[in-house]
Amino acid sequence: MILSRLRFPLHALRGRRYPEPPHPYRNEFQRDRDRIIHARAFRRLEDKTQVFSERLSDHFRNRLTHTIEVAQIARTVASALGLDEDFTEALALAHDIGHPPFGHAGEEALHRQMQRYGESFDHNVNALRLVESFEQRYARFPGLNLTFEVREGMVKHSRDFGPGENPELDEFLPGLRPPLEAQLIDLADEIAYNTADLDDGWSAGLFTLEQITAAVPGYAAIAAEMKKQFPAAGEREIFQESLRRAIDRLATGLIEGTAQNAASSGAETVDDVRRLPRLAALAPDAAEMNRDLKRFLFGNLYSIPMLAEERRLAMEKISALFGFFMSHPEELPENHRKRLDQFPLHRVVCDYIAGMTDGYFRKTAARLL
Repeated sequence: MILSRLRFPLHALRGRRYPEPPHPYRNEFQRDRDRIIHARAFRRLEDKTQVFSERLSDHFRNRLTHTIEVAQIARTVASALGLDEDFTEALALAHDIGHPPFGHAGEEALHRQMQRYGESFDHNVNALRLVESFEQRYARFPGLNLTFEVREGMVKHSRDFGPGENPELDEFLPGLRPPLEAQLIDLADEIAYNTADLDDGWSAGLFTLEQITAAVPGYAAIAAEMKKQFPAAGEREIFQESLRRAIDRLATGLIEGTAQNAASSGAETVDDVRRLPRLAALAPDAAEMNRDLKRFLFGNLYSIPMLAEERRLAMEKISALFGFFMSHPEELPENHRKRLDQFPLHRVVCDYIAGMTDGYFRKTAARLL
């Protein structure tokens, strides 16, 4: 295997916050993966917006189907590189569980509200809080009691942080990079959402294959090859064949780019991975196509008036519901009111709204506002 020397070794695990006996036939990362799959927060992803609301069509991705696609890409890349697939899969499955309703619009709205009280909202930190305390499935401990490495990867998969930058995260080796398995997640996420959003946007009739090929040379080359191979195929077949090969090219680029970075860095151990700049990367040609796809999607999908209006309304409603609960804490569910003995009201309100699905938020807002 190309990078098996950099595979995170199970014997180096820092363990769980609450010690547990080993399982007879599952390793620790497999147990973490399974705990995430059985968590309520994971199930709620089914009713959380990716880009298009389910009110527009039930053919588009939601947060759960997106997460499954990220896990598939990340697992494939980890396998090809000789890294730990179970560790990678656990992180991929958990990477979005901290998202509030309505995607990034919901995150921004909650962040703005929390800034009024000198705090912030970040979906990665929220994911950590979910698995540390909010998931209540065990009699012996709060939360899911995941391994240190999975919890570290959850808060570091998309960015690094230094000592003291966020006191809540100071136990997770600030100043050091996470294992290579965790570094793959953010790029697998990009590959998944760039190609999926292209698929959903094309299916929604927002742009044509001709518009994509004019703006994304890497995709144009793939589409031209597909037209040669399938001269009788229509636009739908050419688009889907090209999309499939684009995913393959980007995933291959992540494998090749990461292997090249690791080779040129001289990294020989997991400790080297932690000390060096991030090694996970797309090869140059794949990185160029990825950038072109992002640019195209920003101009032709994310910024369209329909979605901009959806985001505006979502942020407005979240701000209104947040304000309502700040004025009427008695309307919070009993289990959240009990937390007021330990946490300030704004934190409890934020946690309650962040845990809602899109559908539950709409019902709650309709009832109370």
